[in-house]
Amino acid sequence: MSSSPLAASQPGATVPNSRARIVFASFIGTAIEFYDFYVYATAAALVIGPVFFPHGSPTAQALSAFITFGIAFIARPIGSFVFGHFGDRVGRKSTLVASLLMMGISTTLIGLVPGYDSIGSLAPVLLCLLRFGQGIGLGGEWGGAALLATENAPKGKRGWFGMFPQLGPSIGFLAANGLFFGLALSLSDEQFRTWGWRIPFLVSAVLVVLGLYVRLKIAETPAFQAALKRHERVRIPVATLLTQHARPTLLGALAMVVCYTLFYISTVFSLSYGVSTLHFTREYFLGLLCLAVIFMALATPLSAWASDRFGRKPVLLSGIVAAILSGFTMAPLLGSGQPALVLLFLVLELFLMGVTFAPMGALLPELFPTHVRYTGAGVAYNLGGILGASVAPYIAQLLVARGGLTWVGGYVSVAAVISLVGVLCMRETRDAELIPTNDEATERP
Repeated sequence: MSSSPLAASQPGATVPNSRARIVFASFIGTAIEFYDFYVYATAAALVIGPVFFPHGSPTAQALSAFITFGIAFIARPIGSFVFGHFGDRVGRKSTLVASLLMMGISTTLIGLVPGYDSIGSLAPVLLCLLRFGQGIGLGGEWGGAALLATENAPKGKRGWFGMFPQLGPSIGFLAANGLFFGLALSLSDEQFRTWGWRIPFLVSAVLVVLGLYVRLKIAETPAFQAALKRHERVRIPVATLLTQHARPTLLGALAMVVCYTLFYISTVFSLSYGVSTLHFTREYFLGLLCLAVIFMALATPLSAWASDRFGRKPVLLSGIVAAILSGFTMAPLLGSGQPALVLLFLVLELFLMGVTFAPMGALLPELFPTHVRYTGAGVAYNLGGILGASVAPYIAQLLVARGGLTWVGGYVSVAAVISLVGVLCMRETRDAELIPTNDEATERP
């Protein structure tokens, strides 16, 4: 591994971060991490159930697959506690490298686990353990990437710089679904179910090497270097976070709920519903999703720019209100089964995902002081994942079976209302200072 964070703060130890290097390092890591995560999400909707679970019922298999999908979201807050501790104590750089390694190794190994027909009940056990490892790794990734961008951002442009980690999910999703789309076109259903679905997991190993190369060349952030010089680190960041910063942590988590719900309902659930109920071919629906996620990518820089100009809260409130209304479009658009209307629904939901997700790259770090910022931003982000995404496909599957798509659309609207409450109770953070300006240096307990 390259120089330690402490060495990075020494004169001449590391080349100072250029803006291009920071932008690329914060973007590429989240793109790879989310590629890994979306590869599993897509596989869960298409093939995990039949390969790893012996249920005779397709619905039972789908529910079991979505349960394993949710396991990683339970693990993510644990990852944010663990990696947040080291990110706030040791440094942003080395912690980001470790989280990327854990995520990449877990994803690659999922592609090597034999199915239930080969090793019986050991197969789903190994799958769940590796899925848990994915969640631990991703739990440490986003907070560090967001801090890498925002703690290096010039004044007045934190929203813009914080947008680059937020672009990672769009690119990661396109890469994951694009690869599955290509496999669907080139392989038969039998080939895909037997071995083809494993290829995207194995490709992760190559991407991780690229991500590590970039991450190892960055220097520590100015905010953390200042914290080292001022002796502002705390011994147990999570304890300080929970005792002194519980309110912003909770509000940040509530604000994230709408992002996760929009994304995973419009991708994982909609993909499963579109293939199994609407009888779209797998490759056709994946193609629709690849088109729709482009609008999420377009919304991300627009929303980030607006958050720097008008503030985080006005942009978020506008997007959340639109998300509440979007829940009412689910039954008439997705339920129509008409390709143009289904695509319109996917575009609408993913565009709103981009609108609500982009400001989070700056807002969540701005809620916390330097000595607990890695932990706080990561915990808020990943607690939002538990509330908004861990069980979203599972609940949606139950709701559609009992009440149809209207109930699922209501679920989306309720999730958006939860985020509305969180943002309304939150302070505006656009003008917050990420590096303290006073000269007091105290080692916190």
